Amino acid sequence: MALFSIAVEFEIMAGRMAEFMEHMRDQAAASLQEPGCRVFEIWGDSGRPDHVFLWEIYDDPAAFDLHLASPHFKAFDAAVAPMVASKAVVARDTKFA
Repeated sequence: MALFSIAVEFEIMAGRMAEFMEHMRDQAAASLQEPGCRVFEIWGDSGRPDHVFLWEIYDDPAAFDLHLASPHFKAFDAAVAPMVASKAVVARDTKFA
């Protein structure tokens, strides 16, 4: 089975991490209920307190597209936009091992 992976790196504006994480935890829980979402993990880095890393795995790109179109994602994205200093998204569609 082919899988589709997404890695997202956020830099959160100073003083906004607690608020951001409230939204992020809700987003993760809702995303894991979607058909086709297998993994949705939130990671931090003790050396970078304003950094958040997401690791997401979907059945295929179509499942990820459904995620992006979901009402909960759209609400999350709008709510956290003022808290995000930068965001980088990397998609991978081939797993070698």
